[in-house]
Amino acid sequence: MSGFCCEKCGKEFTKKSNYTQHLKRKTPCKIEHTTNKELQEKNIINTEIVVNSIVHNNFTFIEVCAGGGGLSAGLIKSGFIPLLLNDNNRDCCKTLQQNHPNANVICGSMDDIDYTPYIDKVDLFTGGVPCQSFSQAGLRKGLDDPRGDLMMKFINIMNLIKPKIFMIENVKGLLTHDGGNTIKRIIETMNESGLYNITYKCLDASKYNVPQKRERVFIIGLLKSQFNEPFLFPLENSTKRVLKDVLDNVPFSVGAKYNEEKIKLFKMIPQGGCWINLPEELQKQYLGNSYHSGGGKRGILYRLSMEKPSLTLLCTPSQKQTERCHPLEERPLTIREYARIQTFDDTYEFIGSIASQYKQIGNAVPVELAKQIGHSLLYTLSNVK
Repeated sequence: MSGFCCEKCGKEFTKKSNYTQHLKRKTPCKIEHTTNKELQEKNIINTEIVVNSIVHNNFTFIEVCAGGGGLSAGLIKSGFIPLLLNDNNRDCCKTLQQNHPNANVICGSMDDIDYTPYIDKVDLFTGGVPCQSFSQAGLRKGLDDPRGDLMMKFINIMNLIKPKIFMIENVKGLLTHDGGNTIKRIIETMNESGLYNITYKCLDASKYNVPQKRERVFIIGLLKSQFNEPFLFPLENSTKRVLKDVLDNVPFSVGAKYNEEKIKLFKMIPQGGCWINLPEELQKQYLGNSYHSGGGKRGILYRLSMEKPSLTLLCTPSQKQTERCHPLEERPLTIREYARIQTFDDTYEFIGSIASQYKQIGNAVPVELAKQIGHSLLYTLSNVK
């Protein structure tokens, strides 16, 4: 079976080195009419190779800033074994302990942990390093923000333990912050040690079996002493899941509620609609001064559609700028509906208040996206020098 396939000409390769050499040819590939379905079938075969042939190697990972565990859950599903999971939020740590009872969960600051037992013994070091300072919706202070300093702490830990691979997950806004200078500074700092070949890419979760439009940046570095070839991100799926694929027979759970005024407004809004579907008088009344401020503001009073992926789930489901009304009912999504859209198993339990649970799920990497990235990481790890 082949492990790699050229998307242009359809030629298959068993070795990554041959595949990479093919991509670098001066003569362009002859484009064949290979359908998306055929490419997807090849991608499924690759995944099966990983699951059936690589998992027994017991590849390990450490995750810091793990949050509620979406990334770790996906990596574990792909075949990785957790050595250490860390977060400084107590509810997140309790959630991690509840769902990964065999993992070593340490609650506290990432730089208070003794990493010396893990030097040269970790396959993957990863983390969703806090991204508020890079968010397009946040203050965007970047590395000058104390939260941005956590990125530097991550890099210091990485240089200490020297994992075979490191991976950082962050928001799309990282790529445009300070005109692109922030991502440039991060990569330059990572490159100061000269240990890693680094690449990054923005992935949309809706293209990886997740019923949600959610764009996240993944920065991945391969230890130069271990790998000859660059990291290859997973192929996009040929079809997309939509909300009707997951919002069926959802287990009962608690959830936020709307007041009577908002319920009346949502009754006037169709699936996929928002405040612009209201009569003009109600638009002005609800938006107030922001009605004249310009911009789309399409996230306000937004009702999801069963026929589309969800908009990005956020930490609060019912505030004015973050509303994600249920497609068929006049209410916010419940905790378990949030979790379904983020592709958590129904058995995955979240610990804490309702607000804390929404935040844990809203901040998470979708499990299915993490699993597909995990497959690519495992395949890479199986091809060390």
